[in-house]
Amino acid sequence: MNRVNLLEIFDIYSSLLTNKEQEIFKLYYEEDLSLSEISENLSITRSAVSKTLKTVENKLLTFEEKFQKQEIKKELETILKEDNLENIKKRITKIIDL
Repeated sequence: MNRVNLLEIFDIYSSLLTNKEQEIFKLYYEEDLSLSEISENLSITRSAVSKTLKTVENKLLTFEEKFQKQEIKKELETILKEDNLENIKKRITKIIDL
C-alpha cells in the first residue's frame, strides 16, 4: 500500500485507533519523522515505534477491507460526474447492495 492510500484510509478510520497509534502514524506519515526521531520524542524504543506503525497499517487495511469506505467514496465521486440517470441509479444500487 502506498503512502497516499494509507493517508486517505487513515483520514477515514483514524477515530478507530488509539491516541498513541494516531500520534505515531501522524509523526511518521504526515510529519515525515524517522523511527529514531519518533522514539526520542515519545521516549519509547525504536522497535516499539516500528511495531506500532505495522499494527496501525494492518488495522487500517483491515478496516478498509471490511468497510470499503474509501472504495465507496471513490465510486460516489465518479457517479457525481455521470450524466445518464439510469447509469447513476444502477451504480448507486450496486453500492447499496454491498
